[in-house]
Amino acid sequence: MKRLSTAALLLAIAFAAQAATIQVEVQNPSKFQRDCVPVVIDLSAYGLVNAAIVSEKASARILPSQLDDLDQDGRPDELCFLTALAPRESKSFQVEFNGTQQPETPESEVYVEMLLSNKKVKEENKHDIYISSLTVERGVNPYNQLHHHGAAFENELVAYRIYFDHRQTVDIYGKYHKGLELRQTQFYPDEAQKQAGFGDDILWVGNTFGLGTLRGYDGQQPTMLHDVMHRSQRIVARGPVRTIVEISDEGWLPNAPAVKNPLTNDGKQPIQTEGRLDLTTRYTLYAHRRDCQVDVFISDVSAAPRFSTGIINVKNSVEYSNHHGLRGCWGTDWPVSEKDSVGHKRETVGLGICLPQQSVVSEWPADSDNYGFEISMRGAHLCYHITFGSDNEDFGYHSADDWFEYLRQWKREIDTPARMTIH
Repeated sequence: MKRLSTAALLLAIAFAAQAATIQVEVQNPSKFQRDCVPVVIDLSAYGLVNAAIVSEKASARILPSQLDDLDQDGRPDELCFLTALAPRESKSFQVEFNGTQQPETPESEVYVEMLLSNKKVKEENKHDIYISSLTVERGVNPYNQLHHHGAAFENELVAYRIYFDHRQTVDIYGKYHKGLELRQTQFYPDEAQKQAGFGDDILWVGNTFGLGTLRGYDGQQPTMLHDVMHRSQRIVARGPVRTIVEISDEGWLPNAPAVKNPLTNDGKQPIQTEGRLDLTTRYTLYAHRRDCQVDVFISDVSAAPRFSTGIINVKNSVEYSNHHGLRGCWGTDWPVSEKDSVGHKRETVGLGICLPQQSVVSEWPADSDNYGFEISMRGAHLCYHITFGSDNEDFGYHSADDWFEYLRQWKREIDTPARMTIH
């Protein structure tokens, strides 16, 4: 019986991971060029996929691609690859699942890291305790125990980091030249690296929205995500064509005050259980794109929590808004606090956020901190996009007019996505 059960199990596994080939057609419906189009295929209809090879049919060229397990169940959920499309162009691709050909491992065009601070290391760019995830209990703040304060990720154009605390702020790192840098600089370039043309932190965020950070809203002002039963950061995908970082706020109590450390007497008070829900935020950065996709999920739609987001009001910035979810600014300020400004220069940046119009409850007038919005979720999932540019770039934008034109074109692309058909 045991021998028969084992054989049946092996047969089931072989069947579940059997080879299959699909044809994918991708069409640009627009009159403008698209230089980097993410093609993402849901794998739920194809059984267990252990390997995939993507080839462009016209050229027979094999494209870099990746399989991503989003929910940690050991089975890939999505296949992703990138392509470029001329105006109105259609391209055909062949995808072979679980074939006998061994797919090559291309050089990654993205990079992501999480590190614990190593107190024995003095140099800011030489820390070496790499981790892939971290979960903390209610009332615990690991902000200063994590090097660069949370996960950091990049492509050759831009780099982002997410603070691991109640703010969960999105902060940015600008570049002078195209290339991956974080492995060497760890968000803090030394003087030799600065002289060699490496980038640096270019934005002071404080308690503002930074770049498109999701916050709660109590009807009067944005609120931090203070009271969560468990807070986590996790690297979901490492490339070669996209990186995904996930922030999980399990058991979040909207608009609650700050929570004391559970080891103190103040932190041992009775815990409110009613009204909590799980909030998950995923940040996806594709190679060759300066924008980042933000996907937000809630566990209880009936709770109808109120949210806010926006971008920091950079000092002396010029604002742009189409009053339908697209908003940006261009301005110049110190990228660090005044006490830390030695060795830094004022940085000129362009910021942008693009929200689905149907999710915008209200657009707030600019205040001293933010260009903000109240937003709502139409269901259990919300997707929006954030982007930025640095005036330091030798490949980017160098005026408010050019930046705002980029934002308008960016929204056109978001509003008219490429079309995919699978045969």
